[in-house]
Amino acid sequence: MLGLRSLERMDHDLKDIWERYVRSWQVASVAERRAIYSTCLAPACVYTDPLTQAKGWDELARYMADFHEQIPGGHFVTQQYFSHHRRSVASWKMLSGDGSPLGEGISYAEYDEQHRLISMTGFFEAPGASVPA
Repeated sequence: MLGLRSLERMDHDLKDIWERYVRSWQVASVAERRAIYSTCLAPACVYTDPLTQAKGWDELARYMADFHEQIPGGHFVTQQYFSHHRRSVASWKMLSGDGSPLGEGISYAEYDEQHRLISMTGFFEAPGASVPA
């Protein structure tokens, strides 16, 4: 059984992994992005949001490249982060290249035994989504 200090250390480690993943959304270079992936993502990871599902590094890298074509310099900043038992939830803001706020959302993630992300699910209002009256 893990003690409280061990659990706190694991949660801190998972936050570091999460922030590396968040950083991968900001870089424009595919080579740099893949280098970051090697430090935080399992090769068979699955990313899901209201617009897509990407399986593995190649599909995720293509989705991130499309994101950068639409929003040059776009990136995310974690506002809150909570984790336990190799799972996490984070609230975040999406910012433009000049730092202007573009949106916000919440992500749920799961980590493997090596503390690599295996599943990342983003929740946000999709562009053009109608709001019920």
